[in-house]
Amino acid sequence: MSIVELESGKVATSRPPRFSLSRLETLWGLFFISPWIIGFTLLTLIPMIATFVFTFTNINLIQDDPIRFVGLENYANLVNDPRTWDALFVTFKFAAIALPVGLLLPFALALLLNSKSLRGSRYFQALFFMPFVIPFVAAIFAWSGMLNPEAGWINGALSAFGITGPDWLNDPSWIYPSLIMIGLWGIGSAIIINVAGLQNVPTELYDASRVDGAGWWGQLRHVTLPLMSPVIFYSITLGVIGVLQYFLVPLVLNSGDGRPAGSTFFFNVHIYKTFFTFQDMSAGATLAWFLFLIIMAFTLLLFWSARYWVYYAGDTK
Repeated sequence: MSIVELESGKVATSRPPRFSLSRLETLWGLFFISPWIIGFTLLTLIPMIATFVFTFTNINLIQDDPIRFVGLENYANLVNDPRTWDALFVTFKFAAIALPVGLLLPFALALLLNSKSLRGSRYFQALFFMPFVIPFVAAIFAWSGMLNPEAGWINGALSAFGITGPDWLNDPSWIYPSLIMIGLWGIGSAIIINVAGLQNVPTELYDASRVDGAGWWGQLRHVTLPLMSPVIFYSITLGVIGVLQYFLVPLVLNSGDGRPAGSTFFFNVHIYKTFFTFQDMSAGATLAWFLFLIIMAFTLLLFWSARYWVYYAGDTK
């Protein structure tokens, strides 16, 4: 350490730098991500805490009752309200149909687009992805016109073959296939993700499997699926979260009134109606936290199960 002579005759040692290089890098990193931190705090964390507090109060914008602490009364009302379980049943019923389709179809199309025998694969990938960039609300209005039982071109095309098309959006037997068709409009992103995963599978593994006598099915089962399991896990996790929050399509199609016959009264629609139609903030917040716990439970279950079927290259477990 160097010695510094002062004019007063005193001797002092030079001080080390105030901030080390690693600390400066940390501070600059925090500075650059501060917009996200501020946005997350103001727009996500504080509202979450506020809604959790609401669940223990009686906030209702229609009634003039003074705000008071009600304990677990909102949770008891949630459990005893048949609409809660009806909405939950509708959501799970739709999820059981839509989730497998939303996972298997993009994967199958990705296998086709990744095939060497298909020419112009990149152009097809672009065509599949193009609908994803279209505003989804506009796509819903377009699909509602195409599925119109009288003027829609889908029933018009069926009538050309002598087939009487159904009332897609007003028949309880056909509403879920209709919603699934509308949802498949935007699967381009899932297709691209699966194609990217397939292209990362080492080709030498396919060569080795062919030498061992594996056919197409053997290669799919023993090479493609294990190495694609992280992508499949990612798709399943996002798919479960997305389908349990299904909301926009039924809201735009019929204003969230549950038609036909309550088959589109999804849980998120129930939350929306409670918040903005009945303006019961406390009951709506309780429903929102109940849905959050359900999604969290399914997500944790998926992460727990991943250790048994998800394979990561280089994993030593």
